[in-house]
Amino acid sequence: MGPLLKVEGLEKRFREGTTTIHAVNGISFEIQPGEAVGLVGESGCGKTTVARCIMRLVPCSAGRILFDGEDLLSERGARLRRRRRSFQMVFQDPDASLNPRFTIRRTLSEPVLLHSLGRGANMERMVREVVRKVNLPEDCLPRYPHQLSGGQKQRVGVARSLVTQPQFVVLDEPTSSLDMSVRIYVIELLRSLQRNLGVAYLFISHDLSTVRYLCNRVMVMYLGRIVEEGPTEEVFARPRHLYTQALLSAIPVPDPTARRNRILLRGETPSPRELRLGCGLQERCPRAGPACFHAVPFYDVGVGHRVACILARDGGGYNG
Repeated sequence: MGPLLKVEGLEKRFREGTTTIHAVNGISFEIQPGEAVGLVGESGCGKTTVARCIMRLVPCSAGRILFDGEDLLSERGARLRRRRRSFQMVFQDPDASLNPRFTIRRTLSEPVLLHSLGRGANMERMVREVVRKVNLPEDCLPRYPHQLSGGQKQRVGVARSLVTQPQFVVLDEPTSSLDMSVRIYVIELLRSLQRNLGVAYLFISHDLSTVRYLCNRVMVMYLGRIVEEGPTEEVFARPRHLYTQALLSAIPVPDPTARRNRILLRGETPSPRELRLGCGLQERCPRAGPACFHAVPFYDVGVGHRVACILARDGGGYNG
């Protein structure tokens, strides 16, 4: 069985006046059916832009996106609308993504009608079924978004993404706007749904602890490029790229007396207005050499574990 999603050489550039913003710079990855993959990195690294390109919410500048073996970027009109049933998205802010003039019933019915999946009693059955899946009471259906709590609104967003029975869901920081207790509940819900329904996830987050709990595999993004990817536990236990190590060293630990060697990168993240050759961390890494200023390929450092660092050429990686 081939990958459900295959991204090849994806690029996205934005024009801002007379300058160009290089948001995504030639990334490639695959997601298998039923797999949960995390995409992590600091704000502004291009994570959400990747999601919007995959969802065809913004046009790509270059590259290919294959969904279930079909070229997603070549599809238009009615064909694209039919395809959208199979891939859905949960947005970061439910207040912005839910129409305040629609009841919850209408919000969940719209995708069913749009994709001609049912009408009348059949549509109502599908709506009630998906509401139960996300643990919302059925009496929320006649309500409007402002009458629900933040956690309930986000669960409506999850329900809307699942009502078409998709194969793949993009989750863009789905818990960042929630308080901690509600966040834990939604994370448990997402994990349970993924296991029970067999849907594939691309989980975008800066919350590394959540990614570790929810995802089978993780990709680390910096300055529009993926710099490390592999099985989640492998990457967390043996990070090889300096940027990955810095991210992981910043994860809070429950014990306030525990000491951790925090890795602080020197300097600032370069501007995405300048597309650089080689490693994007070249000016912030104390072990950078001349080769780091040229194209840096991926090196295999374990089973399914790859890192874009010249120091990993012989099976190693950055080691300060």
